Amino acid sequence: MLEAAFWAQNQCSYQRAEEILAKEGIIINDDTIRLVTNYVGGYVFKEDCKRAEEIFKRYEQCSLEFPLDRNGILYIQADGAALNTRVKDENGSTWRENKLGEVYSSDDIYYWSDAQGKKQHQIRKREYISYIGKADEFKKHLLSCAIRGGYGKYKKTVLLSDGATWIRNMTEEIFPDAQQILDFYHLCENVNDYAKHLFGNDESKYKPWAKDVCDTLKQSGYQKVLNDLGTIKDKKLKDCSVNLYGYITNNINNIDYAAYIENGYFIGSGAIESGNKTILQQRLKQAGMRWNIDTAQPLLTLKAKQESGLWDSDVVSPFINFCRSNF
Repeated sequence: MLEAAFWAQNQCSYQRAEEILAKEGIIINDDTIRLVTNYVGGYVFKEDCKRAEEIFKRYEQCSLEFPLDRNGILYIQADGAALNTRVKDENGSTWRENKLGEVYSSDDIYYWSDAQGKKQHQIRKREYISYIGKADEFKKHLLSCAIRGGYGKYKKTVLLSDGATWIRNMTEEIFPDAQQILDFYHLCENVNDYAKHLFGNDESKYKPWAKDVCDTLKQSGYQKVLNDLGTIKDKKLKDCSVNLYGYITNNINNIDYAAYIENGYFIGSGAIESGNKTILQQRLKQAGMRWNIDTAQPLLTLKAKQESGLWDSDVVSPFINFCRSNF
């Protein structure tokens, strides 16, 4: 069962898992692999839910201990990405948001300089948590993940995101001591989108304008940018979904990039974007794929465990003990 579940999350489809297992002399069809994966992943997910509920209960009761004993930074990242399902919501859409969390620390980052002398880095250890559902439940899982990663032990906590309202609200509730940072590159994307509409897609005008705004923001000149935008903030831009003045205003406490860089903080959320590709897209967003949530969640849970290096500790050992106790 564990072998089948491993290859189900590791390969691009249940059919491909069937082929891999057949090469190892294990003859099992793709439908059975799916059922086994649902069972194993469902068990692991339920255990995660129990742990998250217990941690959150203790958090609300103020019974958790936070022994600040490590220098460095704990990074927490969160993002949402769409998953195509078989069930329509009240608006007729089949798309649901998978919420992904990622936790790692400055102790888990390896730095080096490339041939040009430019500083590079690699995150060598991280933990993912994947949850299809509302933020009220996801926050419990992210808190559990963060505590296992050292939340409350590190001198600084940084939460990087794209500035979504649900993430800001969750951070203020669960991680009130964290420095929220709006992903600089996401902000620049919005600046460029706004600029295109402002200058009618004239590259000779919108590109230098957007570059100047982004450069100013990176130097923490957000007040200057807001003052300049204040003169055009009420201008109606056709088909533009970006309210740049409002976006910057809503994230005013999270865009002091010059200070963040000086403190050695990351200002980009590339790690969580990469996580979305690894956890969600590579396995559950292949061409033509649609999912039942009861099938997608167990698979996402197993995928997150494997990519976090927790397969043996969070999947194999608990599931074997469970089987020994119940069968």
